[in-house]
Amino acid sequence: MDAFTAGLVQRIKAAETDLTLARATGDEFLADVEQEELDDLHRLAAEHGVEVGAA
Repeated sequence: MDAFTAGLVQRIKAAETDLTLARATGDEFLADVEQEELDDLHRLAAEHGVEVGAA
C-alpha cells in the first residue's frame, strides 16, 4: 500500500471514530462536520481508485 492510500485509509478510520463519538455524545454539529469529512474522503478515494470498503 502506498503512502497516499495508507494516509487516506487512516483519515477515514479517524473520521469514522470521531463521527461515532460525536453521535454518542449527542454533538449534532460535530457529527455533521465529521459526516461531511467522511463523505469527502470517500469521494477522494473513489476519484483515485482507492477501495476502502469498511475502512
